[in-house]
Amino acid sequence: MTPARPATTDVEIVVPVYNEEAALEASVRRLHAYLRDTFPFTSRVVIADNASTDGTLAIAERLSRELAGVRVLHLDAKGRGHALAEAWGASDAAVVAYMDVDLSTDLRALPPLIAPLLSGHSDVAIGTRLARGSRVVRGPKRELISRTYNLMLHTFLRARFSDAQCGFKAIRADRARQLLPYVEDGGWFFDTELLVLAERAGLRIHEVPVDWTDDPDSRVDIAATAWGDIRGMARVGRALATGRIPLSSLREPDAIDVPAPPRLIGQVVRFAIVGVASTLAYLLLYLLLRHVMEAQAANAVALIVTTVANTAANRAFTFRTAGGGQLRHQLQGLLVFGLGLILTSGGLRLLHVIDPDGTRLEEVIVLVAANVAATLLRFLLFRHWVFRGPADEGTTR
Repeated sequence: MTPARPATTDVEIVVPVYNEEAALEASVRRLHAYLRDTFPFTSRVVIADNASTDGTLAIAERLSRELAGVRVLHLDAKGRGHALAEAWGASDAAVVAYMDVDLSTDLRALPPLIAPLLSGHSDVAIGTRLARGSRVVRGPKRELISRTYNLMLHTFLRARFSDAQCGFKAIRADRARQLLPYVEDGGWFFDTELLVLAERAGLRIHEVPVDWTDDPDSRVDIAATAWGDIRGMARVGRALATGRIPLSSLREPDAIDVPAPPRLIGQVVRFAIVGVASTLAYLLLYLLLRHVMEAQAANAVALIVTTVANTAANRAFTFRTAGGGQLRHQLQGLLVFGLGLILTSGGLRLLHVIDPDGTRLEEVIVLVAANVAATLLRFLLFRHWVFRGPADEGTTR
């Protein structure tokens, strides 16, 4: 463990910027005024300039001369994660934090973000827009992207924190120094990677519901960022699965034990085996019933029968759930079945609209395609809803 440094300041807040000459001055003056007049802890602000090519650095340097407690860190390379790692690693504050330059998060959430870290109650604190009590103003596109991203984190990395992307986070400086050497990403995935490692190392993550207003002028390249995040998830997943990250050396002796999550690959393989068997049984039953029923009725009956068997098989074989709850799981499985029915019935309906004289082979092809989509959805819902373990219930730790 890295030796603790004597803290000279309670909190150091880093504001990473790249070509933000339009927004920088107003935001920093607003933040500085809040910290000076309202914030109950000693603090400083560090403007971390990521190789800006406009007037951002000049504005930052002028603000540092005019405002007490405002400093500038200039970096020759771009990357929010790179800036945070440099600033946090060099800080002598007890707690290090960061927020986006647009100040989308209401600053009144700052004291409840910082207090649990200074008191020693928690190790990491994050603002969340996805918890009860949060008030969020943003468009449906960004809402969908955010929820999809966090669902992917919960599915593939078994993360249990609710909101990885909110630009409003803090961590005890000694914990940051422990984790930073193992965080590889220097871009937008940086704080997600830090949170995943912190959680796996047994650190306590405190979540604060925030009031958050979307910045309509955000220039984040969504496609490039999303692709980078997917690659980051794959890299971190591999590192955790192979033991390349020494989590045991990061754990504190009194850390709350966080059970290792079920291996995703094993669950996927077992789910696939059950799925293939269920699909074959479904198709066989559908073809048998089709001799005596219309397509929609045959599809519904075949799905109901195979869904009951599929839920029981996944409970016992894929997710290895023991004990009671069979009836609840079957009822939840039927709700999942309902979504599958909508997909398959919708596919058949679309086929018959396009080609009223569609053949049995065409029906089977459409049903197989629809079942592939339904199967992916079923796995996600089974893993995170129907058969999730007790450790997954709740987000407060």
